[in-house]
This record gives sequence, C-alpha cells and structure tokens, in this order.
Amino acid sequence: MFKILDRLPSQLLAIAALRWSLVFIFALFGVAKFAAYEAEGVARTAMHYPLFAWMYPLIGVQGTSNVIGTIELLAGALIAIGAWSHRAGLLGSLMGICTFLITLSFSFGASLWEEGYGFPFMGSTAQFLFKDAVLLAACLALALHAGHALRARAGA
Repeated sequence: MFKILDRLPSQLLAIAALRWSLVFIFALFGVAKFAAYEAEGVARTAMHYPLFAWMYPLIGVQGTSNVIGTIELLAGALIAIGAWSHRAGLLGSLMGICTFLITLSFSFGASLWEEGYGFPFMGSTAQFLFKDAVLLAACLALALHAGHALRARAGA
C-alpha cells in the first residue's frame, strides 16, 4: 500500500511549482497595473488606504499604479531568480509576503459578504481578496525554503 510513497517526487518539485506559478501571477498582475483599466480599479481601493493615499496627489492614478506594478514585477523577477539564487528568492518571497499582507488588509472594514445573503456568501471584494491567502502561503513556503537553504550553506 505504501509502495507508491517510495516513488514520490522530491519536495523540490512542489517548490518549483510554487515558484513558477507565483512568477506567472506577479508577471500578469504587474503588467496589468500599467493599463488604465487596472489603474482605475486599483485606485478605487488603494486611494483610500493610508499606505497608498499619499501617492495619488503626487503622481496620480496611473503613476501610483505604475509604482505598484513595478514592485510586483520586481518581486516576480526576484522569485524567478530564486531558482538559482537563494538570496534573491528570499528577498522576492518577502516582497510577496508584504504584497499579500497589504492586499489582505484591504478586507478590514470592507463589505465582504454578498448583500442580502451574508456569511458565507462572498461578495466581489472577498472573492478578489481571499485568494491572496493562498498566494501569501506560497510566498511563505518559498521564503522558508530559501532561508533554510541559506542557513544550511552558512553552516557548511
């Protein structure tokens, strides 16, 4: 019965799957921030959020979205480079953790449940935000993987 367990692939396969799926997500969402439709969508939420609100009067809707997109693209690139450099992977994963903690914090005070239904029927805001819990966990897994690899190399 447990013979199949002898044939399991390395856990590195799971790390690679997490890495490249996160790179894909950061690339698509990062590039989208440079489009007007996405900048306007982000502004509806971020404009009222203290971390970003100060940017809108300084550089406008598109400029703020471009900054966010650049950060997302940088995080994705560092996560990709993490396939060869644990330091880069750790930094990119930590950036991802920050990104998803920030987006999940948008849920505080937001209307999450579908009007007229309530919990557990998610409204569009909850549907948009709750997936970030899994992305946060994926970044945490990559950060831990890189951190352990760096510690092992330092101890060797």
